[in-house]
Formats: sequence, C-alpha cells, structure tokens
Amino acid sequence: MNTIKNIANSGLLALAAALFLAQNAFATPAIAHWTQASGAQVYLVQSPGIPMLDVEIDFDAGSRRDPRDKVGLAAVTADMVSAGVRAQGDEPALDENALSEAWADLGASFGAAAGRDRMSFALRTLTFPDLLPKAVQLAARELGAPSFPDAIWQRNRQRLDAALKEADTRPGTIAGRAFDAAVFGDHPYGYDMTAATLSTITVADMRSLYASEIQPCRAKVSLVGAVTREQADALVQTLLAKLPAGEGCAPLPAIAEVQPLTKARDIRIPFDAAQAHVLIGQPGYKRADPDYFALRVGDYILGGGGFASRLSEEVRQKRALSYSVYSAFSPGLGAGAFTIGLQTRPDQADEALRVARDVLARFVADGPTDAELRAAKDNLVGGFPLLLDSNRKLLDNVANIAWYGLPLDYLDTWTQQVQSVSAAEVRAAFQRKLQPDRMVTVVVGAKP
Repeated sequence: MNTIKNIANSGLLALAAALFLAQNAFATPAIAHWTQASGAQVYLVQSPGIPMLDVEIDFDAGSRRDPRDKVGLAAVTADMVSAGVRAQGDEPALDENALSEAWADLGASFGAAAGRDRMSFALRTLTFPDLLPKAVQLAARELGAPSFPDAIWQRNRQRLDAALKEADTRPGTIAGRAFDAAVFGDHPYGYDMTAATLSTITVADMRSLYASEIQPCRAKVSLVGAVTREQADALVQTLLAKLPAGEGCAPLPAIAEVQPLTKARDIRIPFDAAQAHVLIGQPGYKRADPDYFALRVGDYILGGGGFASRLSEEVRQKRALSYSVYSAFSPGLGAGAFTIGLQTRPDQADEALRVARDVLARFVADGPTDAELRAAKDNLVGGFPLLLDSNRKLLDNVANIAWYGLPLDYLDTWTQQVQSVSAAEVRAAFQRKLQPDRMVTVVVGAKP
C-alpha cells in the first residue's frame, strides 16, 4: 500500500492530465456505444496514451423525482453514499473513515452527486494492473451496497440545516428561490430544499430511492481512458454487479412538462443590502430542442459572452449600472429556465431593469447583426478545444451525449453546426422560445 500511496503522491495523476491535454487538445474522439445484457448503456472513448480512467454512471434519479415534502432527497442520498458500505459475503463493512482511507490507499477517487435530472457517480483511477481491479471492486461496493448509517445522517442533517439557515440570510439565495418558484410553479424544477423538507427525510427514504431508481438497467455509463472495449465491458459489469436487478425495469413515472408563463410577474422583496439582486426570465427549452445551436449562438451574443455581449455593453459599459450582467439558458430533460441576472445599487435597480428588458426585447425582435454573429461564431469555435482539453471535460461531453441521446458524431459536427447558424435562424429561434412581455422579474433589495 505504501508503494501505491507513493505513486499517487508523486503527482502521476497530474502529469497524466497534462499529457492528455497536450496530446488531445484538438482531437475529436471516436465514441463506441453498446448495451449490455442488463440493459446498461455504455459509451467509451479509448485514450491509451496515459494510464488513467474516468468513469461516470448516470441514473434518472435527480431532484425532479423528489417527493414534494422531501425535496433534497436525491442530493442527500448521493452525499450519503460515501458514508460507508455494508458487509457482503467475506467483505467486511467499512465506515466512512475506512472507506476514505481505502480510496487514499489506491490513489483513486469515487463520489456521487445529484442534479435536477440525474444522479451521477464518478470514478477516477490509474489503470495499472495492480490498481484498476481494486479500484473497480471498491467502487462497485460503494455504488451497490451503501450502508446509509443513521448516525451519520443525523450529523449531516444538522450540518445541512445550519447551511440552509445561513444561506437564507443571503439576498442571492432569496432571489433564486423566488425566481424558481415563479418560473416553474408546481413543476419539480421549481422546488428547493428547505429546513422543513430536510426534516422529513430518513435513511429509509434513501434506501427506497436506491432500490427503485439505481438499477443496472437504468444506467448510462461513460468511460474515457486507457482501456479496451473488452476491458470496459467487463469493468462496467463489475461496477453494476452489486446493484439490485429490479423487476423487469419498469419505466419510471413520467414527469410533467414545464408549463409556459401566461403573464408577467414583478416580485419585489425588501432586503437591507449594498446591492440589489435582479433576475428576469421564464421557462426556456429542452436540451433535445432542434433550435439548440441557434439558441446557443444567440445567447452568447445577448448575454452569455461576458464583456463582449449586448447586455454587458448596454448595462455595464455604456451606463455603469452593474459590474456584471449575463443571460443563460439551462436546458435539461425538461425546459430549464432562461435567465438574465445582474446586481446593481438599490437606487439603480429600476433603470437597470428597464435597460435589460429593452435589450432583450430588441434582440428577440431583430436578432443579431452580421458582425455580432461572426464574432460569436469565431469565439465559440475557437474555444471548442477547451471543451475537450482534459479527461474530465471529455468525459462530461461523452456523458451528456449518453444522457441526452445525442448522435455519436456530435463532437465531430459541433463546429459545423455552430458555423451554419444564420442570423435569421437565431431571430426565429428566440421568437419561438421567449416572450419578453411574459417574464418573471425578481428584485431583492431595491429601494422603494
């Protein structure tokens, strides 16, 4: 074990990442895809140049499936996976300290996290023959047999409760919660974990979620690293072997569609702060929408391109109303929010709002100029290699291809898709998706 620790401490993982960047910064990888007998879908990019492997395992078990009175269940379940594993056969139980030490001994890592649509498990390990099988076996135990100890959950619940109370003192938190609730209404995308929902969650709820949603047949597994297809297939089987097989893998309940807004809402929340927090927006679009590239390019021009965007020019540079202003879409399996956000002096909030709304309305009506479109394409295409310049970033892209069912040549055609977007397509896409006269506006901290 000391040898293994010395290897890890020598910085080999960091060196491997640097080599990957140097060798693959401009490469567009080939993605292999197959489905195992269990129903698990596997996506592999072989990268034999360095002895490293990154794996992501995704399940449809994100926060959108949380019961209304237990919002936060997916997030805390993912967090509790690392709290220990049960004894199985000849393998002894491991508490959270023993589990952490086991990963340190291997110079590898495994963790879980939950977003709004999916629960994700991530393994990173070197692929040396004396390390890879041990890391895969340990990951299989943590994935398949978490112990969910109640004592650890009670401790974590107190920590989370304190964090929630502290967050509730921040104007940004208050604005975000009010915005989500107004934009999404009764849809789960609008739910936020609170002290009340946290108090109802038990380890029995975590085990129930695991039994119903974390099954091999529901897994989408993405791998990037120095393994062959045969090795990848075998290690995925090992990783998923300890999970419950389920009864025929019946489809999970459908999630309702996000409903469009029918009218504008203006929400003002008093708060004594040096800066007013301003959010403007509405439901946007799903990731599968055919307008994706037109909206991606258009949003870069409107407010996603930093200081080069229209919003920044009008709100920040010309009028000095805010140091930073942005726009963003957040597409997912459902229609995520379109958001314009800024902070400004409380006495300037109304003027900043007026300018931001005017910029948005003009952009939706008229679309971008030819010069803006050219500059956006150049920046997006020029920055494309940075989306692939590390094992982790490449894995993120492969996992998104897997999760959203995108074409396997998606990365091959990405730059062509961006380059082919026209100004008319941007204008038409924005007019289909956005209604400036039906937006939610939230202002926290403005002077009356």
